[in-house]
Amino acid sequence: MSIHDEGERRLRCVLPFEAAPAELQLLRKSVRRHLKLWGALDVNDEVELVTTELATNVIKHVGEGTAATLVLEPRGDRLRVEVHDKSRIAPALSAVCGEAECGRGLHLLASLSEEWGTLLTATGKAVWCELSLEPARHCMRVRRAAQVLDEYRRVAGVNSALAPSFAVLEESVTDVIADLLHWLVAQGGDPGEALERAQMHFEAEADAAA
Repeated sequence: MSIHDEGERRLRCVLPFEAAPAELQLLRKSVRRHLKLWGALDVNDEVELVTTELATNVIKHVGEGTAATLVLEPRGDRLRVEVHDKSRIAPALSAVCGEAECGRGLHLLASLSEEWGTLLTATGKAVWCELSLEPARHCMRVRRAAQVLDEYRRVAGVNSALAPSFAVLEESVTDVIADLLHWLVAQGGDPGEALERAQMHFEAEADAAA
């Protein structure tokens, strides 16, 4: 299952946990397991880091042993991370600046995320942030292309005993594209239009990732 081919199916993970230092490693393992299931391991380090910081803030500012909940939810090209607890006191970025660990906590959260904030709930609050999934999307495309190229070279009977140079691989990429265009023409398609669409898609995704 991949986060990029789920269509309209909604993915959501809810992980209750106890806000205690010993729980943080277990929480990170759970995060990694779900990201692997969703095909989004390329953003695992960032997600683990913000999860750890959010959980640590609960320990520091709400109390060790507090019952809390982590929610992970892909939303389009972002992953929303929420940590719920029973306190209704919203954290403030300015309050962290005077602490010895200035640059950590909410400042780290703000630097890693596209957006973040606090939401009051019926039982307390949720501190949330949204991380870009573009790194995972980009790496997924690169891995998929590598698999296609390996299979093409195998079918073409290319000796893969030795690692090919970049120039050889680049020539194989050209061959793959040419064969696909031949296939498209055989099906009555327009190779010029296909190349133009492919270039537009590539440039749009490259701009989004920049």
